[in-house]
Amino acid sequence: MRILTTLITIILTSTISLKADWKSDYDELLQKYVTKSGVKYHAWHQSKLDRRKINGVVERIGIEDVSKESRDAQLAYYLNAYNAWILHKILETYPTNGPGGGGFFGRTRFFRSKSIHVAGQKTSFHLLENDAIRPEFSEPRVHFALNCASKSCPPLHNRAFTEENLDSTLNQLTKAFINQNPFGIKRENSKTIRISKIFNWYEADFEKKGTVLSYINRFRKTPFPEDTEIQFQDYQWTLNEAK
Repeated sequence: MRILTTLITIILTSTISLKADWKSDYDELLQKYVTKSGVKYHAWHQSKLDRRKINGVVERIGIEDVSKESRDAQLAYYLNAYNAWILHKILETYPTNGPGGGGFFGRTRFFRSKSIHVAGQKTSFHLLENDAIRPEFSEPRVHFALNCASKSCPPLHNRAFTEENLDSTLNQLTKAFINQNPFGIKRENSKTIRISKIFNWYEADFEKKGTVLSYINRFRKTPFPEDTEIQFQDYQWTLNEAK
């Protein structure tokens, strides 16, 4: 009986250790390679050790069961899963002009092919975002946390999401994209703004409690007038590589 108890303890300890390890490894990699101007893919690609680390991160993400975790823990997990797998896929094909090579058809395959594993399931980036994250959590701020490895995408956060930091980090990233990022919002003149296509593609998410403009104004330091004209920017799919 004592031997059985010891074995169970070892298994449980190993499981907890594996969970902690991938989050710790992922957090360290983000801090090392993610900057305000983008991701240092070249340096990361040159490090065999750190490429093995991100491989290990996505392998462990792929088998983790979060079904009994809290809502915030689950959402943090899925955001980390999406971003970590994106990084892994880019590093696999680096150097590249962008996800899927930067072209339309390659990009479509990149996001829609079932080539990633998350929570024990084989899935795609498209399905992970649109069948799991968006409908299950109904949280528009995820659009400023998910990173598609492209210049127009909200910048990749340089820390792993956790249950404890999720809400404050989502607020931080949303405010930064809406107030400080020209790929988020550009003022054309006193009456017109040009905003990210994200607000167009996912309009229904932002309009659940009003209009796109009213959602933007919730996070603006200086809100736009209600009669402000909205235009959409062209989306730049080129790689978000650090300068």
